[in-house]
Amino acid sequence: MRVKEPIILIGSNKNRLLPRFVTFSDSQFSSLFSRNTTLQTYSFKHQLFLMNDPLDFEVEDDLLKFPPIKNKRKKVIGLDDLLKDHYREQDKLLEKQKRQTKAKKKAKKNKSSYDDGDSKEAKLTRLVEKCHNQLKAFGEDQEIPPWGVKVFGDQKAFPPLDFPDFGSCNLLQSFLNNKLNSIVELTSDKGDIFLEGLLANGWLPKLAFLCGHVEKPVAIWAFNMMLYSSKEELQNSSCDFWCAILSFKEVDQLTVKIDWFPEYTDLRSALDIYGFLFKFSSSADPTSSDSDIGGPPQNIRAWIRFVSACCLIRSQKTIFSNAEAEEIVEIIICLFLDRQFQGLLVLLNDCMQAIVNYFTDQEWCSSCENIAKFIACRVSKDLNCVQAVECVSEVNSRCKQLKRAIAFQTLLSCFDGVNSGEEVLRSLAAINFKDKSCDFFKMYIHLVLTENWVLSNSLIGDNSAIYEMFCLFIRHCSSLISVTDLRSYASKVRHRASYLLHFSINNLVASAIEVVFACRLA
Repeated sequence: MRVKEPIILIGSNKNRLLPRFVTFSDSQFSSLFSRNTTLQTYSFKHQLFLMNDPLDFEVEDDLLKFPPIKNKRKKVIGLDDLLKDHYREQDKLLEKQKRQTKAKKKAKKNKSSYDDGDSKEAKLTRLVEKCHNQLKAFGEDQEIPPWGVKVFGDQKAFPPLDFPDFGSCNLLQSFLNNKLNSIVELTSDKGDIFLEGLLANGWLPKLAFLCGHVEKPVAIWAFNMMLYSSKEELQNSSCDFWCAILSFKEVDQLTVKIDWFPEYTDLRSALDIYGFLFKFSSSADPTSSDSDIGGPPQNIRAWIRFVSACCLIRSQKTIFSNAEAEEIVEIIICLFLDRQFQGLLVLLNDCMQAIVNYFTDQEWCSSCENIAKFIACRVSKDLNCVQAVECVSEVNSRCKQLKRAIAFQTLLSCFDGVNSGEEVLRSLAAINFKDKSCDFFKMYIHLVLTENWVLSNSLIGDNSAIYEMFCLFIRHCSSLISVTDLRSYASKVRHRASYLLHFSINNLVASAIEVVFACRLA
């Protein structure tokens, strides 16, 4: 009899049940019973094993598998292990103490370096205060404003730009009566728009040259567009139109007949509308921007160009009187003093040359002195008066004469009771530079004005006394002002005087050489 039954085997090395399939023979089966083991017992155990054994679907499901139970092995702790743990804890404590000690040293070092920085800063502060106190002993610095005058204020409303008289304009009537008007479709109410197109495209001056005639309505309309139009294109085109028709190819002969010329009152009223201050104050701060509405419009460019063009036709048409031309020169110099016109210096220089050459030789001497006296009285005695002199370029003899006249009249206004150049130079040479009350800023202004008066005057060479007194004055400024004098403008006076002294010596040497050569040639 062979029975294939699972039994329970208890291994000596593993405390778990292992399913085994064993085949019993008849003798083996009987021997089992001979050991006081009955089939009933094994059958019960067999049933118990089958109850504990997982089902087939449980074996296949990984989620239902329980992890094996690991029995922790109890370890016996000996004396050596206790000593090792003790020494390990001691090492940790020592390392912790070392880290704390290092942190304390680092914090202390940072604090000491911070204290050193504070001490250095305190020393530097004390040194700066000491230097500041020493500078105060020489005299406190003056707050000297830069040059610049605000010559424009609030603008007024511009006049309307309507065409003055459309019916009397033969130019427009010829277009209306032309058979080609059906293409252009020009009407009486669109005359100004039609003229604007001709002006912007450059056809209006071509028509004027073709006809050889500019009618009064067209001239007035173009003049108003030039001075009061808000469109920059129309401003420039109108100015180009007037500059073109005012030019002439032959001597004393205009190429175009012009029925209407503007007067100076028209130009002056335009400046008044622009906001020009005919009685400005040069004491105001030119760099302040309290009001955004101050300043000239863009039309001022066309105004300057038109004045230059009017001055070029003096031989054919006298537009300005002597007094009006003098006032224009004064206005141009005032525009030089406004920092807003720094971008128009070339335009202003061209206008200055044109208006200066507008006078005849008989008129210029008296007009030049009148202009110089006006500028000397109106401009304040600061850097503005220096700028008023230096803005006049020395491109021709008349500009040089105007430059030295303004400088001389300004010098006379700086000294009370002085009426001649010799008295001015004697007053300057008598100044005590060692006196603490000496104003080097005024000294600098006097030096620049004297330089422009003496060195720009070719007639000074005939009066050697003035030239010698001027050289003595600049020699005093160069040698008597110490290098260590830290008062305001002291160094500027010394440096400028040293340069002028070197310049004057070179001129004397050159003059002596010219005299020697002249004697040898004679």
